[in-house]
Amino acid sequence: MTTKYKRVLLKLSGEALLGEKKFGIDYSIMDRMCADIKEAHDMGIQIIIVIGAGNIWRGTENAESGIDRVPSDYIGMMGTIMNAVAVQAGLEKLNIDTRIMSALDIPAVAEPYIRRRAIRHLEKNRIIICAAGTGNPYFTTDSAAGLRSLELDCDALLKGTNTDGVYDSDPKTNPNATKYDQVTFDEVLDKNLRVMDMTAIAQCRDNDMPIVIFKLLEKGNIKRVIEGEDVGTRIVL
Repeated sequence: MTTKYKRVLLKLSGEALLGEKKFGIDYSIMDRMCADIKEAHDMGIQIIIVIGAGNIWRGTENAESGIDRVPSDYIGMMGTIMNAVAVQAGLEKLNIDTRIMSALDIPAVAEPYIRRRAIRHLEKNRIIICAAGTGNPYFTTDSAAGLRSLELDCDALLKGTNTDGVYDSDPKTNPNATKYDQVTFDEVLDKNLRVMDMTAIAQCRDNDMPIVIFKLLEKGNIKRVIEGEDVGTRIVL
């Protein structure tokens, strides 16, 4: 079977795990997502997952708490570890060997993130789930996804979202919004298309790491993206 990519980083938003819930994890959604990841993994694709924590904690939405940015970001990092353990459990129900690698030291549930060890896991056909972002406040999990995709020599960064691509305006508020099939990094930055953290966009642009934005919870989309079908929006130089 011909695939466009051999090693990919899959960025999952925490919000994708919410389903119809207001907080936490909808396990029917997670099971569907894990089944789609398995479908791609069964094709022989090496997969690194970076997961957010928007289903547990969003610093911008908890500003009224009075918690400073730094501890707020650490709460979010720990939320990603919780999500990573849940996704690992979901994948292992499907008999997929996984390893959580955390940027924060939490040895009871995760290995420390070490690049050479991560590459070795990939070579052994294990899925890696990178948790705790970069381990630093002021950096989003989008930035962590950009960083890990470059460190681990990925062919592309695939970001699964609740929308089916990049639009020139918010399709939720503008019914006439136009979807891009392909857009350049500079256009995303110049037009302030808020599809991903701008630091991550600039990082990927400067290192020629293509990004595909696609609808995560449409069955089979992960496989279709990896096979090179015209799904979502490609962000390129």
